[in-house]
Amino acid sequence: MSVIGAVTLTKDRYYVHPNALVESTEIGPGTMIWAFAHVMRGAQIGANCKIGDHAFIESGAVLGNHVTVKNGVAVWDRVTVEDNVFLGPNCVLTNDLNPRTYIQKGGDSLTPTLIRANATIGANVTVVCGVTIGRYAFIGAGAVVIRSVPDFALVVGNPARQIGWMCICAEKLPLPASAPADTQVSCPHCHVRFTVTDEGLSVLEETLTSKGA
Repeated sequence: MSVIGAVTLTKDRYYVHPNALVESTEIGPGTMIWAFAHVMRGAQIGANCKIGDHAFIESGAVLGNHVTVKNGVAVWDRVTVEDNVFLGPNCVLTNDLNPRTYIQKGGDSLTPTLIRANATIGANVTVVCGVTIGRYAFIGAGAVVIRSVPDFALVVGNPARQIGWMCICAEKLPLPASAPADTQVSCPHCHVRFTVTDEGLSVLEETLTSKGA
């Protein structure tokens, strides 16, 4: 054990609140697991994650580095969350499209969900399994996601529909959701430039290079 400030770290240099239940040993350094969270054996959590009160991480769930899991979130088997994702309070992730209490499923019989790097899932969002949430996508609070979401897309509502695009800096871009391919736009806040492709939105690499990214 080691102590940093008022926080006592395990020998693997992550923090577990005394009232949390952590059965997994696959947890990266710098991760903080708070009160009444439950991390099952076989769950994988990367470095520098924040796991909030009453969160549940099931066996088979995979979280990358720098993931924030706010209070009341459950991450189930076959859900993969890449680096730098934000899971807002009480958002719902699923892994079974047609559950029955008397039909037991596991492993490949469950339906996977992938949340790509840097995406934001707002409070009380429901993500129906079998979809991919794209990089830097932004899912507004309370949305119900039933189909995959492109990179940088801003979606809201039930069922979720795209209403625009979000920048890396988390500001809405001045670009309609229906903009045609090859349209270019610059973020008025951070000045990163994007182009519309057939698959969604893509960063113009020279703007990142000029910013030292």
